[in-house]
This record gives sequence, structure tokens and C-alpha cells, in this order.
Amino acid sequence: MSLTYLTTDELSGVIKYDSRTIRERLKDSVLIEGVHYIRPFGGRKILYIWEHIERDMGSSVGTLGIPMANGGVCHG
Repeated sequence: MSLTYLTTDELSGVIKYDSRTIRERLKDSVLIEGVHYIRPFGGRKILYIWEHIERDMGSSVGTLGIPMANGGVCHG
């Protein structure tokens, strides 16, 4: 399967969020490293994996729960 890698600015254009919002509010809280984005070659540049973001964007609609650090949700 071929994945689509996007920079922060490219992702911003697709999901209609400001680049700064993605970097400061979504990254590491909603978008998880290793799941939704990678740092190729261990560098500073971040590439977002569009197919994983698209899959998870609608999955939390109507779901109540507490987000966990590993990307899961506690329905407790």
C-alpha cells in the first residue's frame, strides 16, 4: 500500500486548520508520532501520513472517553 506523506503546510490546506494550530495543539495530543506522523531519518522535519489521519478523523465522532497517552481511549 502506498502512503501519502504531507508537510505541515500541505496538511493545513487539506484539513483547513492553520499550520500553527497543527504544530501547537494537534501534534502529540491528537496526532501521534509513529501513527499519524513520522520524522524521516531521525531529523526535525515532520511528515504526516494522510491515510492514517483521514481514517482517524471521524472515528471519535459521538464517542465519549478519556484520551490515553498511547493513542487509545478509556471509556471507564
